[in-house]
Amino acid sequence: MSVDTERTITVTVNGVPREATVPVRRLLSDALRHDLGLTGTHVGCEHGVCGACTVLVDGDPVRSCLLLAVQVDGASVTTVEGLASDDGSLHPVQEAFRECHALQCGFCTPGFLMTIAAGLEKRDNAAELTEEEVDDLVGGNLCRCTGYANIKKAVHHANTAMRDAQ
Repeated sequence: MSVDTERTITVTVNGVPREATVPVRRLLSDALRHDLGLTGTHVGCEHGVCGACTVLVDGDPVRSCLLLAVQVDGASVTTVEGLASDDGSLHPVQEAFRECHALQCGFCTPGFLMTIAAGLEKRDNAAELTEEEVDDLVGGNLCRCTGYANIKKAVHHANTAMRDAQ
């Protein structure tokens, strides 16, 4: 009996269909970084705790260090490289992070951006965010530099920008 050690997967990454032949046990984070050259997805803890590796799979935030690449065969994946518009304009969450000084070293930033963007896009932006909602949006990502105050400020700023854009 033969055991397949590699598999070819087809994934739409940041709106572009991509194909890669990957070892069957390759993590999605490693496939994105090493097989597809998208290094914006950071790998911190490799246990799903820190959130630095968060990407969107079919619009939902997932820890790419906990998912095998073969599990996303046929899916749509958005990385931090795909968050900005095609014309280069920043996503409202990216702009809010810049304006609110919500980053320090930047290592955790891609995971925060992806988690917050997905969360804000799924909610009714007509309503003001409660502090509990903000805490829920940022609570699954770890930052060792900022103390979260400016990150939370950026969440409010981005929500306002997204509401005003509607």
